[in-house]
Amino acid sequence: MANSQGKRRRFGAVRQLKSGRWQARYRDPGTGQLRSADETYATKTDAEVALTHIEADITRGQWSDPDVGKVLFGPYAAAWLKDRTLADRTRERHESVVRLHILPTFEARPVSSITTAQIRSWRTARLSVVGEPTVVKAYQIMRAIFSTAVDDELIRRNPCRIKGADRYDVPERPILSVSEVYALADAIAPRYRLLVLLAAFTGLRFGELAALRTRDIDTANGALMVRRSQAEMQTGALFDKAPKSAAGVRPVAYPTELQADVERHLAHFAGPGRDGHVFLGPQGGQLRRSNFRDDWIKARKRAKITADVHFHDLRHTGNNLAASGASLRELMTRMGHSTSRAALIYQHMVSGRDREIADRLGSMIRKARGDADS
Repeated sequence: MANSQGKRRRFGAVRQLKSGRWQARYRDPGTGQLRSADETYATKTDAEVALTHIEADITRGQWSDPDVGKVLFGPYAAAWLKDRTLADRTRERHESVVRLHILPTFEARPVSSITTAQIRSWRTARLSVVGEPTVVKAYQIMRAIFSTAVDDELIRRNPCRIKGADRYDVPERPILSVSEVYALADAIAPRYRLLVLLAAFTGLRFGELAALRTRDIDTANGALMVRRSQAEMQTGALFDKAPKSAAGVRPVAYPTELQADVERHLAHFAGPGRDGHVFLGPQGGQLRRSNFRDDWIKARKRAKITADVHFHDLRHTGNNLAASGASLRELMTRMGHSTSRAALIYQHMVSGRDREIADRLGSMIRKARGDADS
C-alpha cells in the first residue's frame, strides 16, 4: 500500500511506497491493465523520468512486455530446438552442444537478463577447457537462439555481438604428394587400398565413400555418382542421408590409372549385388570410422608418414592436385562445394572438363609411379 499518491499525469502515475522508494505505474498498451515498472526508484523525479521513457517506447512502437523477457533460457532453448527443421545428425549435435556447453551457464537465467558481457565471459571460460571449433559452434547456436528471441519480441537486441566469435581460422593441414598417397595405399589393408586412392584423386569425403554402392560406379566412363553420405549417430547407428545441398549430388570422374584398382576391388571386396556397399568393414559389415581408424594409423606408420595426417587430408590433397588448370566453378562442382548448381547432365560431366581434371591427375600418377619404379 502507498502512503502518498503522486498528482495525476497525462501518462501513468507515480506513488511513494512505505519503503520510501517511488513506483511508476501505467496502462499496458495491449491489455489496458494497470502495471508497475520493473523496478522502484529512489526519487519521485527518477520515477517520472522512467514513465517518460516508457511512454516514448510505446509511441515509437518499441515497447515490449517486460514479463515476456522473464522466460528462462533453458525452456526457451528447448522449444527453439524442437521447432527447428534439422537432419537427425545435426539435431543430435545441436542438442549435445546446448546441453554440454550452454545450459550449465545460462539454463536458469531469464532470456532478457543475459548480457553481452556475460556471453563474453562464458566464451572465455569455455575456450579454456574445450577446443575453439566447439566454442564457435556453441556461440553460433546461442546467436541463432537470441535472434529468434528478438523476432519473438522477448528482447530488443541480440546480446551475441562479439566480433569474430562466430568463426575460427582452420589450421593449415598437410598436403601429401602423389608418391605419399600411393605409399599409404600400398601400406594399408588391401580392402582399403581403393578407399585411399579415391579419397585422394576424387576428393570424396569419408561419408560419401562409405555410402557408395556398386551401381554408383560407372567403370565404362571412369566416374562415380555421389548420391548420399553416411552419417553416424552418437548411439553408433549408421544411416545414409542426402547431401546438405544440391551440389553434393554430383558425378566425379576418376583417373583412368585407377581403373585396375577399381575393378579388382569390386571383384574381391564390394558387397553383393548392384546395391551392395563398395566399401565394407573388416567383418563384412558397414564401414565406419571406428573400424577403419586403426588400419589408417598402422598404414601411416608403415608408409613412414611422420606428419599427423588425417584421412580427411586426402580430400584436401586431392583438392590441391585438381586445382591445377581447373576453374573455380569446375573445382567447386567436383568437390561438391557449390551452393547453387548449374544443370550439368552426367554425360557432359564425364566426357568434358571434369574428365580433363581426372586425366591431369592421371598424368601426375604416371609420373610419380614412373619415378618410383625407375
